[in-house]
Amino acid sequence: MNDQPGLFDQKTSKVEHETMILYALGEFQSRGKVLAGRELPLERLLGAFRRAAEHFEIAETSDEEVADALRKLGANVVEVPDFVAKHPYRITVSGEIATKALGYYNRKRDSEE
Repeated sequence: MNDQPGLFDQKTSKVEHETMILYALGEFQSRGKVLAGRELPLERLLGAFRRAAEHFEIAETSDEEVADALRKLGANVVEVPDFVAKHPYRITVSGEIATKALGYYNRKRDSEE
């Protein structure tokens, strides 16, 4: 029997959306981008969410799942009409959440080195 995971197999452990979102927000900031206190279109954050999904080897989440997880973390999420944007959300993250996310990202990165 072949116990090695295939190229498209996913890890068996389930990563919570909130954990992946924190990692993504921290990774976004680690690239020198300002996150706290400014309204950003979801489109602007999607690259960080994709990289976080790849890091945790999980499927990418939908816009709605990302928005829901951001709300649960305490971010302000505003939905705009579909005709305004392909990814119809505007995100504002507080300084507290941004600091928490960057700290989580740095700890995770340091523990993997």
